[in-house]
Amino acid sequence: MITMINRINRLVFGTALVCIFTFLPLSCSLNENPRDQISEEEVYTNADAIYLNTVATLYNYIGGSTDGEGIQGTCRGIYDLQTFGSDEAMVPIRGTDWYDGGTWVDLYRHSWDKGHEMPKNAWLYLYKVITLSNRSIELLDNYKNLLTPDEFTSYTSEVRALRAICYWYLLDLFGRVPIITSTDVSRNQLTQSERSEVFRFVVSELQATCDDLMVASSAKPGDYYSRVTRPVVFFVLAKLMLNAEVYMDDDWTDGVRPDGSEMQLDIEGQTMNAWEATIHYCDLLELCGFTLEDSYTNNFQVHNENSNENIWTIFMDKDLYYNIQDCFYRSWHYRHADAYGFTGENGACATRRVLEIFKYDTDEEDTRFFQNYWAGVVYDYNHEIVYDRNGNPFIYYPWEVDLDLSGSPYVETAGARMKKYEVDKNATKNGRLMDNDIVLFRYADVLLMRAEAKLRNGMDGQADYDAVRSRAPMPTKEISLQNLLDERLLELCWEGWRRQDLIRFNQYESLFMGNEDYSKIDESDGHTTVFPIPGDIITLNPNLTQNKGYD
Repeated sequence: MITMINRINRLVFGTALVCIFTFLPLSCSLNENPRDQISEEEVYTNADAIYLNTVATLYNYIGGSTDGEGIQGTCRGIYDLQTFGSDEAMVPIRGTDWYDGGTWVDLYRHSWDKGHEMPKNAWLYLYKVITLSNRSIELLDNYKNLLTPDEFTSYTSEVRALRAICYWYLLDLFGRVPIITSTDVSRNQLTQSERSEVFRFVVSELQATCDDLMVASSAKPGDYYSRVTRPVVFFVLAKLMLNAEVYMDDDWTDGVRPDGSEMQLDIEGQTMNAWEATIHYCDLLELCGFTLEDSYTNNFQVHNENSNENIWTIFMDKDLYYNIQDCFYRSWHYRHADAYGFTGENGACATRRVLEIFKYDTDEEDTRFFQNYWAGVVYDYNHEIVYDRNGNPFIYYPWEVDLDLSGSPYVETAGARMKKYEVDKNATKNGRLMDNDIVLFRYADVLLMRAEAKLRNGMDGQADYDAVRSRAPMPTKEISLQNLLDERLLELCWEGWRRQDLIRFNQYESLFMGNEDYSKIDESDGHTTVFPIPGDIITLNPNLTQNKGYD
């Protein structure tokens, strides 16, 4: 199966490149008759082959093996924008390491511009998947005579739903983007839709396709493993509704947002406001049978595909797939990683804000801190102390983190490091090919979304909030918006939600206060709540205009 997918990728990708080139700044010479390309007639022969080569092949792109590719797992793409573009994590300058031309400093300071590589990587990746999805939809239509009506509808709906999820990431990251639903689009025809229009498109696509998808867990092995199923769509719709005030705001620089309680949204023939709609989709996910795992760590262990909490994951199998988990080991110091038989990159760590919210090193420290972070003395597999180059116990110092650690005695050891996933002792490729599926969506998030929506709608969300805290286990607190925002970090750190949460709660601002080397960026107009449209994209597509604040 994997071999056939790789063969079909050559056909589908090659056919789609012409469309991709209309709005991606790529340049190469195409061989119109590559020797290893197979004809469509050899591929699209029956329903199974059609599904494999139009739908299944798209899931090769949800994870990734190179920088900028995939939703999570790789570096310098979507995940890094959502994580290091927030107050959750940072990559300090460590002497001669990690300056990288200011890449990470710019993320921490929110001083990115239209030439920053990570927004460009995210744009290219998402539109590549969208273009391949458009091509798949067209191929399904071309060969629908080989399919039953139900097969044609379900296959097409699955691709449309996946494409809509890509557009959700685009509207979240960039706001105003082109909606492209055909491979037959020229640069002159390319138009840029306002953020509210993209929001309505994504919602309508997910609502239209939802009933044609199976009510099945895509986080467990089987026919629907890692696929877009109805629960995955319910989750994204809940996120869309929870963030509707942000996504329906076409001018995020004027300080005025639409009111979620006054919105009138059509949800299955009923009119609901944004909070009621969020609750509705969260309720549907509860009816699907998802529950909190007894232990928080069950969701991230090796072979976590049996979790009843995970809703959508990136499948990981070091013997079958090329998806990598790079975020884990780029955080570890070289000595730490070496003790586990891997290669560390000594980069990413928690900010001081994280330590404050977790109440690290206090009597009120959250139990989830050491489930998510390495801090203090480091131990190996056998719980033996790891030693530094001088023979002393190796220690991480969380509070010593700073933007530039050059000259600091803690240049290599400052900052709490990522722990989240259980270490796969049999991982390969320096620890990057592992068997822990990467968690994208899980039920704890659903409970926190519902608690927040109820609170914003004047209802009682305490029970959902308490359920997440009790599982930790942590004492109950009175629900409030600030407590919910903090809880989302405590529960969901390293899962790629922090930037989105801070924007929704109107607390999105860089931690950086300015010094003799750098001035503080003025974010008072809110322009940094979206990223700039990559400059190369606008150069190639004159119909597109830049987001405010990046001209």
